Amino acid sequence: MSATFPDTVDAWRMVQARRHFEGSIPLAAMPRLRGSLVAADGAADFEIEFGRDDFGVARLQAHIEAGLPLTCQRTLETFVLPVRIDARLGLITREEDEAGLPAGYEPLLTSDGSVRLADVIEDELILALPVVPVKPGSESVTHFEGAKAETGSAGSRPFEVLKKLKAAKK
Repeated sequence: MSATFPDTVDAWRMVQARRHFEGSIPLAAMPRLRGSLVAADGAADFEIEFGRDDFGVARLQAHIEAGLPLTCQRTLETFVLPVRIDARLGLITREEDEAGLPAGYEPLLTSDGSVRLADVIEDELILALPVVPVKPGSESVTHFEGAKAETGSAGSRPFEVLKKLKAAKK
């Protein structure tokens, strides 16, 4: 991690001081994210800024950039997914306070006031992972020729094909 990057901070003191942190954190240092990656090579570059917005809402603004090595579920090839995140997190002390956040803010619950900045970065990268990783530019599957290719056209009677298959097994 960056030398100027503390492990845990007091969020409310950081908001008052309008603190700004930047640096990089290795992907290998993020155990929850590592399980979704092909390799833990590389790092995530970040900028985190604490402050208040025009409405007085305490916030943490994060800008994160990383290249995440994933396996394409279409081609099974490894590729690096470039990720760029701009997150605006509203600091709250109780879950009920979430409703009071302005539009565009995600809640960050800080019941005891402390925040692990590495966890915030890791959480944002986990949220940026695609459900099904697909390498950009890979061919898309436009049609599937399964049972139709073997048994002929099912036409408007798909159960007839099943009946023929069942009879052929006997």
